[in-house]
Amino acid sequence: MARATAHPNHNCISSEDLHGTEVYGPDGKKIGEIDHLIIDKMSGRVGYAIMSFGGFMGLNHSHYPIPWGALQYDTSLSGFRTNITEQMLKDAPQFSDDSWQDRNWEVQWHKHYRAPHYWEMGAQ
Repeated sequence: MARATAHPNHNCISSEDLHGTEVYGPDGKKIGEIDHLIIDKMSGRVGYAIMSFGGFMGLNHSHYPIPWGALQYDTSLSGFRTNITEQMLKDAPQFSDDSWQDRNWEVQWHKHYRAPHYWEMGAQ
C-alpha cells in the first residue's frame, strides 16, 4: 500500500500513515500499534491514539485510547516510544463509548498514564 505522505522528512504526517505504526514500551518491547486517532472537534488537537494490542494474528486484540501526550515518535524505530507498560494497559480504568463524554473519565485516564491533559496543552 502506498503511503499518503510524499515527503518523509516533513514534520507533518497523514493519519493514514499512522495506522499500523508500532508502539514500544519503556523496555523497548513492542506493546501494540496505532489503529486510529481521536481528534477534539473544537480545538483540532489530537487527544488520543487508539492502540491495538494483544491477540494472535489479528484476532482477540484489544483497543485502548492512549493519551497522545504519552507518545513520542522515535525516528530510529520508525515508531512511537511510551512509558506505558503492558501491565498499565491491563490495569487501565474501564473504558466504554460513553467515556468520551465524561471529562472526569478523561482526567482519570490521563492520570493513570501520567500524561498531560490534551485540552490544557498549547496549540499542537
